[in-house]
Amino acid sequence: MTNQEHPITPPPELWEQWYASADDASEDVIEAVATQAARWGADQELEACCEWLCVENSQPYSSNALREYRRPKPPSLKEQALAELELLRGDANAHGLGFDAPAIRRALEALPDV
Repeated sequence: MTNQEHPITPPPELWEQWYASADDASEDVIEAVATQAARWGADQELEACCEWLCVENSQPYSSNALREYRRPKPPSLKEQALAELELLRGDANAHGLGFDAPAIRRALEALPDV
């Protein structure tokens, strides 16, 4: 099952851990293990790219920028609410309703970024 010669081959201990943490139903086990393996492989690829950037560019900030680009944080609840408000405003204005909601926008913008 494993080929330790390839750098993105999970060690047997990880397979055992992923299998043990999955549900008993066979499809759930397969999906859970495949998901964990894909994430682990992607993380290995990202770390290799970051190391390469540091060596090639001699600029440590490059690896941080790459990491942030390749693993963006999901939008905060505040960002999601502002985006939905913008969609609502756009749809309402497209239908001639003249909806702007500046008080709602200011209230959302005043919330802390968490």
